[in-house]
Amino acid sequence: MRTVALALLIAFVASGCLVAETTEVDVIADPVVYGDYPKNYQEIITNWLATVLVDAPSAKIEWVSPPKPTALPDKKSGKQLFGYLVEFKVNSRNRFGAFTGMQKHGALIRDGNVIKGTGFGF
Repeated sequence: MRTVALALLIAFVASGCLVAETTEVDVIADPVVYGDYPKNYQEIITNWLATVLVDAPSAKIEWVSPPKPTALPDKKSGKQLFGYLVEFKVNSRNRFGAFTGMQKHGALIRDGNVIKGTGFGF
């Protein structure tokens, strides 16, 4: 009887340790505050990177996180910018033609446009 009880206890505890990963993220955020959820965030960021990277065609992008509702400070106005933050890593060629190595960046998206980039030197 003790063996059966112990086996049930172990099975119950072990089942609580299982973690399910999903590709879809349920985001509950007010669209009035944060804008519409960017379902095509990878395309938005890739197009934006084409305007800010020296050699955009060489860029290798690794997506770190899906869009999350976030507020970031705007240094120019001193106000908060609201949107969806996507974190990613980029390895692209610099002005000398050498790859920079994977570097972590972020992009704040609101209504289909990148309104702020993080992790860049500008």
